[in-house]
Amino acid sequence: MSEGEGYAGIAAYYAERIRKGEIPAGSKLPSLRDVCDAHGVSMKTAARAFNQLKAWGLTIPKPGVGTIAAAPVSDNIEGRVKTYAATGRALAAGETSEILEIGTVAADEIVASRLDIEPGTPVAVRRRVVSRDGVPTHYSSSYYPSYVISAVPELMEPVSTGGSRELASERLGSAQKGVLEEVTCRFATEVEKSALGLTGSVQVMQIVRTVHLKDGRIVEVGVKIVSGSTPLKWYTDLE
Repeated sequence: MSEGEGYAGIAAYYAERIRKGEIPAGSKLPSLRDVCDAHGVSMKTAARAFNQLKAWGLTIPKPGVGTIAAAPVSDNIEGRVKTYAATGRALAAGETSEILEIGTVAADEIVASRLDIEPGTPVAVRRRVVSRDGVPTHYSSSYYPSYVISAVPELMEPVSTGGSRELASERLGSAQKGVLEEVTCRFATEVEKSALGLTGSVQVMQIVRTVHLKDGRIVEVGVKIVSGSTPLKWYTDLE
């Protein structure tokens, strides 16, 4: 394979292993020389692959040790989509999801404006808290328009679908195209503090995501709440 194809394939290989938990956080990756030997590529190609892993936020250099897998952070949608493609589930290794509420609510201004409906219009909601190794990391509410629920009635059941957007996209016959993610900082509500184990007057980050399908429809509006100290990290390809 060519130099370009070689580095991309190697980077994808190790990225998948990290996302699956096969290379746990803090564990050392193979040396560049070992990568060269294992994949039959030059040192230049191996180094380029490792630079890509670092750019994705998946690894960090540790002086005297080498390259290690980075501690998990709060993934954006792109990270979740890649995890689903690699593992068949949206959650990363060590993560669990607990469904707290499923039902129908009146759309507030945030949700209504992104679904292009009037505030107060009924929408379906799934609320859950995601934990990593037993520690709550984020509290999320996913809002769905009626056509999504018609296609995926399982979303109104108190069980994990393993990848709700992917399932809805498949049932609706249109692939996911892109997501708008909007981040703001505010004080946590009592419900959010309870879900995340926070106390006192504490700030959180609110990430509102609007996921679009290729046919122009919106498959989900999500509101994700994380502690103000939780790193938000994602890589944007500018090529």
